[in-house]
Amino acid sequence: MTETHHSEYLHLHSVCIKPVENAFVSNEILSEQWLDLNYLSKPDYNKALLEYQIFESILQRESVKIHSFPMDISVKIDSIYCRDAAIATDFGMIICNMGKIDRLNEPNAQKKYYQKNKIPFLGEIKSPGTIEGGDVAWLDEKTLAVGHTYRTNEEGIDQLKQLLEPKGIEIVIVELPHYNGKSDVFHLMSIFSPVDKDLAVVYSPLMPIKFRNELIKRGYKFVEVPDEEFESMGCNVLALAPRKCLMVQGNPKTEQELLTIGCEVINYQGEEISLKGGGGPTCLTRPILRGL
Repeated sequence: MTETHHSEYLHLHSVCIKPVENAFVSNEILSEQWLDLNYLSKPDYNKALLEYQIFESILQRESVKIHSFPMDISVKIDSIYCRDAAIATDFGMIICNMGKIDRLNEPNAQKKYYQKNKIPFLGEIKSPGTIEGGDVAWLDEKTLAVGHTYRTNEEGIDQLKQLLEPKGIEIVIVELPHYNGKSDVFHLMSIFSPVDKDLAVVYSPLMPIKFRNELIKRGYKFVEVPDEEFESMGCNVLALAPRKCLMVQGNPKTEQELLTIGCEVINYQGEEISLKGGGGPTCLTRPILRGL
């Protein structure tokens, strides 16, 4: 297979994004929403615009086909983190049901876009089931890891199994800890970012032993994020291609470790669009198609 949706690391061919002007909308909207949505502080709209333009230009430079979700008054500023509302599979998109109440309208907004642009979808996660895309990562073409978190519950995982197991997909459940509690953004991909078929950026102190051992058994090697770079999103790394990594600026130890083992690293300034809202490059993108 030369093209697939079942990958986190192959060359990125097409992606959906939600630009700042369509997600943050204005300084006034940011002022109204940032505190209730648990941002660290209010993003500066104009600075965010500049940061996002550079972020998007990196994707353009890599010849990635970009789909932009439009402005939608039914959703809030968190919609900039567009990975969370859907899951890409070879059988079509799976529309999620968000675990964060303030984000409940995002999946339907994305579904309308997929339908309008003739992007097929396989099914939907229905209440009381919840799943967010940040809790979901492909390990290989037949295996999908899913974090059981405050955002992704057992009912949602059961529904995902019903959709994918008949297609021959194995679901590996990853039981994640309480960490900072229900209000925190803590997804599977907060601690695990695959950047090649046998390489992942990880934060081992919060990684379940069973899952870590499963990855080792599958041949994975790890780039270990140090404690001081976990909160600055050293573990949130988007693979643009195998071992070609996009990450938030300000994680020099993780970056150097990636460079030492032969990876290419591209940084972007993410204070406004990533750090304040808790969403790195994997969160800012909904990869649609990857390939060799």
